[in-house]
Amino acid sequence: MRRSLTLIALLAVAAFVAACSSSTTPGWTYAAPTSPPPSQPAASGSAAPASAPPSGGVGIGAVQISALNIQFEQKEVSAPAGVAFVIHFDNKDAGQPHNVDIKDASGGDVFKGELVTGPGTADYQVPALTAGTYPFVCSVHANMQGTITAG
Repeated sequence: MRRSLTLIALLAVAAFVAACSSSTTPGWTYAAPTSPPPSQPAASGSAAPASAPPSGGVGIGAVQISALNIQFEQKEVSAPAGVAFVIHFDNKDAGQPHNVDIKDASGGDVFKGELVTGPGTADYQVPALTAGTYPFVCSVHANMQGTITAG
């Protein structure tokens, strides 16, 4: 009887080891979700949350704007027209507050992002812009200027 139990135990261990060391691939694969990721909360001071995140979310498809030495590093950027989008803002100036304030042709605010004291980042949810060219500035530093083209 004892010999039978030992034999069964050895067979069970051998089957377990064989199953764990199999070199065959699993019968399943990971599939990424087909629905878009949930919207991230809008930065305070933003005009409206994005109605649809850019393809791939923040980082891929987001408009990148950064500040360094009291200047925008990107003087000209492009964004899609007619759809909400994200500006990933990176303030690299330690101790300095900066933001991105998009203006219309008359100088009125189209979108005004929250101030970010550097070093720091923010993801601004920008409402859809009609096709055209818009100046953007830092609300704190008038010399910080750039242009965003929606199209």
